[in-house]
Amino acid sequence: MSVQPIGSGAASLPAIPLVDLGGDGPVALPQRLPEYLGRLLDACQRHYGRLPLAIGDRVTSHWLELRRNPYRDEIAAIARQVGRVGAVMLNLSYEWACSTGVAADPERPGNRMLRTLDWPTAGLGANLVVTVQQAEAGTYYNITWPGFAGVLTAMAPGRFSAAINQPPLNLYTPVMRVDWAIGRARIWRRDGLPPVHLLRQVFERCRTYDEAKAMLSEAPLCAPAFFTLSGVSDGEGCVIERTEDASRLHEAPATITNHWLDFSIPGHDRGKQTEARRACMQGLVASAADDFSWLVEPILNPTTRVAAVANAAAGYLHVQGWEADGPATRPLIVGAAVDDAAGSSRHAAEAGQL
Repeated sequence: MSVQPIGSGAASLPAIPLVDLGGDGPVALPQRLPEYLGRLLDACQRHYGRLPLAIGDRVTSHWLELRRNPYRDEIAAIARQVGRVGAVMLNLSYEWACSTGVAADPERPGNRMLRTLDWPTAGLGANLVVTVQQAEAGTYYNITWPGFAGVLTAMAPGRFSAAINQPPLNLYTPVMRVDWAIGRARIWRRDGLPPVHLLRQVFERCRTYDEAKAMLSEAPLCAPAFFTLSGVSDGEGCVIERTEDASRLHEAPATITNHWLDFSIPGHDRGKQTEARRACMQGLVASAADDFSWLVEPILNPTTRVAAVANAAAGYLHVQGWEADGPATRPLIVGAAVDDAAGSSRHAAEAGQL
């Protein structure tokens, strides 16, 4: 897959909505963008089927109540608003692959995170949203979708940026679908938070990189995860490999895709070419430009749905949605970009704030 240049073609693409939720939280987002959520649920129903979504909603709701999940009321409220199957289960769906790297920013002060998120479901790139959310620890920008209560990728100006990658599916049998069911049963028996909910708590509660690093390393989880964390100084960056109860730390410059680095845990691969994607990210994370010219195969592939660059020291976030046939949105830039040759800078140039 080749990268489409940002030019006349990209100018005709839709903008990514930049939505200020204040302190209202994710429950307010479906009310602001109901058409986005409708399209997403249509795509998910085509991909998964209505009956599996309905069963997943029922089982997931029961688990959220049983474990007294802190966001269970939000998720239930979203489901009531939507009035369709899928809104509950998709909040805890783990079927994505990612490529993420963190290193000192080559063009501005601070540390920088490069990030792609891959998911086979169509429509996620075209219906991407960035929200501005207020929390106890401060403001953060969340790259998300209407109806989703967790955090996968976000940037908190002056604090840190962070993202989640998914480890391999644990190997119990030769059949991946059987192992998925076994893995789900193991998750239902654990009291730790889902990784996407832990990362949300980090952005809501942690005021510094060190606080975030400690929380991501130590808090119990109900499922394994890889966290990438990027702070405000050049050396503040790391990848954290997590099992439910243990962690391994890799200081920046560091990269992660979807295979274990330090843990020896047999598993089924998430996505394709995980080793090749990491090798590619290792070669570019410290020097790539912010213009998405670093989006090359195999990091860029037909399942890529999100590309992002984040620098919390500069309060800078650059995001674009992708689908199988290429860019699905115009790039959204939040904060000041590096001065170009003419000496000008862009500030949220592509956004329509709602």
